[in-house]
Formats: sequence, structure tokens, C-alpha cells
Amino acid sequence: MARIPAVEHAFAAGPLPAGPGPSATGAGAVDADVAGAVLRTARAVLSERVAQASEIDASFAGDLAGRVADFTLDGGKRMRPRLLWWGMRACGAADAGSTAAALRLGVALELIQTCALIHDDVMDRSRLRRGKPAMHIGLAGRAGLSPDSERGSAFGTSAAVLAGDLALAWADDTVTETALPAPVRHRIRSIWRSLRTEMVAGQYLDLHGQATGGSSAARAIRTACLKSALYSVERPLAIGAALADADERTTAALRSAGRCAGIAFQLRDDLLGVFGDPARTGKPSGDDVREGKPTYLLAVARERAEAAGDEGALAVLGRAVGNADVTEEDLADVRGVFEATGARAHVERKAERLRDHAVRRLGEAVDLDAHGGRQLLGLLHTVSGSRSGNSPDDMRERDTLAATTRVLTPAEGGRVR
Repeated sequence: MARIPAVEHAFAAGPLPAGPGPSATGAGAVDADVAGAVLRTARAVLSERVAQASEIDASFAGDLAGRVADFTLDGGKRMRPRLLWWGMRACGAADAGSTAAALRLGVALELIQTCALIHDDVMDRSRLRRGKPAMHIGLAGRAGLSPDSERGSAFGTSAAVLAGDLALAWADDTVTETALPAPVRHRIRSIWRSLRTEMVAGQYLDLHGQATGGSSAARAIRTACLKSALYSVERPLAIGAALADADERTTAALRSAGRCAGIAFQLRDDLLGVFGDPARTGKPSGDDVREGKPTYLLAVARERAEAAGDEGALAVLGRAVGNADVTEEDLADVRGVFEATGARAHVERKAERLRDHAVRRLGEAVDLDAHGGRQLLGLLHTVSGSRSGNSPDDMRERDTLAATTRVLTPAEGGRVR
């Protein structure tokens, strides 16, 4: 396999200027560019972290800490911080203290996502992330080793685990050092503890399902809830509600909306992983099948084939799922099974129901006609997505979705970074 060259990173070469800090940024200014405000805050936080690492050891700072900082700053849609921000704003908070805290906690969410992605690439043996060498590949190259050699692979993997651990430690430090009123601090730390553990639990269930080669539909939904819905949507919304000191009814409705939207996102992603056009999705089609991912789509297809006594369908799934050498013909057969068993249509309907429920619950929590409510509605539509296919109906739904989420303009916090 061809060697992927290491990429030099800005922080690895020395911390960059942090730029304007968040202290003088009011809520209205952040509304205009949420992602940009989070990025500026992240630069300030991470410049301090890398400087502290430099005091410990220059090699550690340049090789590892700088790369963790760059990974966090480079790419990503800042969706979790945006959900946190608009959750807070939809609940009515706009004071300087909440604004500064929201931006710092948004950085903590970005750091825990860095941890998750670095470790995920190690577990999946992925060589690329965002078009660049994955952390374990880059670290092996930085040490002058080939990531394909036994020595280079062992070093890169071990160093990447440490990089993910460092990102998690920095995330915890950022939460701990954020100034908060005592009651709010207690609520947010409780949410944060749950978020961390749920993230690990979801990843474990996913790995366990791959290793054992099977998962029930109920177990697959539980995995999707832990791995995507809670960590990526529900908990960020809950942190935003806590910053606004929202009441229990509002918080519960927001959490329910986030959970439904997050599960819908995972179901859509599972469908795209099999039926999506790589030109549109930016990733190969069929990887979930090759890796034996215990998706809800797969579980439904298996359960329906077993109930119908369809040995042919079960043979197709048994031959292809978890087979790294699966052919395009095999993948076409798997798609046929998903269609013939009705699994695809069932998953699409379930995702649609979850999206609709998310919108209803959001309307019970906040005013959807207010600025913050409109932005949050747009984000939940973006998260829960549209149909996985490319039929005229699917295209019309995407057009409707685009019109619904038009509020997420660059001028209103929708810029993708």
C-alpha cells in the first residue's frame, strides 16, 4: 500500500496568534457567525494548551499537542457548538456570562469530538480524515516511520490513542475552567459526565456488534441513540438549556427533540452508506457492509428475512456482510435484499416519523417564530436530513428541506468550517 506522506501542522510548528478573544463578543454578534466565534475561542483556548505543553516538553508539544490543536481547528461543521448555542438562545439567554460560557463549552464539545474521531480512525484502520492523513498515519510519518510497517503501525496507533486521550483531557479542563454560576455549573457537569460515558458506550456497542456479527433491531437503535443522538444532539441542546436556566419542561422537550433528530440522522446515514451516491456523500458506498456495521437497516433486513424464511436473502447477507473483499455485484445483491424485505422503506419511514416528532417536541419547548427558535428548527432539519434516494420525490424533499433551513445563512451562524 502506498505510503501517505505526513502533513506538517501549524501548531506543530509553533502556536499561531489566537486572534480576537470572545470576551468582547456579544450574543448578537455571535448570532451572525456562530462557527466563527467558536473557532476564535478555540484558537485562544488551544494556544494556551499548546503553550502549556511546550513547557513540559518541546517534542510532545510539536508532535502531539500541536496536532491535536490543528485537528480540532481544521474542518468540521461545528454542529454540536451550534446546537448548544441556538439551544441557549432559543431558551432566551443573551447575557455576557452565558455567551462566553457557551463559546468555551462549544470548544469542549469540539475537543471531545476530536477524541472520538481520532480513536474511531484507529479502530476502523482509516487512513484518511477530511482528505488528510488520519492521526495515526501522520504521527508515524512524523517519526520517520512507514505507517505500513509493523513498527510504524504500532507507534502510530499508540501515539494516536494518546492524542485522543489528550483531546479528552483538554475538553474536561475547558469545562472545569469555564466560569458558571453554581447551580448552572452543577447541571452542566452532570450532563457532561453523562455525555462522555454515553459516547464510549455507543462506540463499544458498535464494536461489539461488528465483532459478534449480529445485532437486533432494538440493539441497533440503542447503539444509534448512544453513538449519535445523545452525544451529538441531545446533550449539546441540554447544555444550552442549562446555560439559559431553562425549566424542566422546556429541557425535557428539547432533549426529546434532539434525541429523535439524532436517531433520524443515524438512520439516514446508514441508508446513505448503502444507497448514497459517492459523488454526493463524499464517501464510498458499501463500507458499512464491508465492515459488518450492526446498523438498524441490516438488523431489520435480517429479522424480516428470518421471519419470512427467505434463505436466499440470508445467504446474500451472510456472504457479503463483514467481507472486506465484497464485490460490487455482492453489494448490488445486498441492496436488493434491503429493498425486497422492505427494510429500506421501513427505515426511511421511521426516520421521517422521528424527524416529525423532533419538530413537534421542539415546538413544545421554544417559540419557533422567534429568531432562536427558527435557527434551532433549521438545525434539527439539517440533522435529521432528507430521503436517501434520488427519485423526483426525494429531490423535491431536498428542495423543501433547503427552503426550510434557509435561515442558516452565513450571516446567521450557518457557515460551515
